[in-house]
Amino acid sequence: MAKIIYLPARQANRIATMPAAAPFASGGLDPVQLHAQAHNALAMAVHYLNQPQANVPGAARKAVQALSALRRLDVASCM
Repeated sequence: MAKIIYLPARQANRIATMPAAAPFASGGLDPVQLHAQAHNALAMAVHYLNQPQANVPGAARKAVQALSALRRLDVASCM
């Protein structure tokens, strides 16, 4: 008889927002991670707009997230 392995239940609210960038050992923000966050947010915004029923509010939210990541990248590069 096969052994049954029970997995913990998933919670839908765990990944409600994009996680903040992990700090460097020196205390600054990781520019590669910030760039990746901006890229992923813009890719999702384009994906939302390319759907048959365009999700404009979702695309706008993702564009704001991308802009926030780019602003944090600009601040991290000035440090």
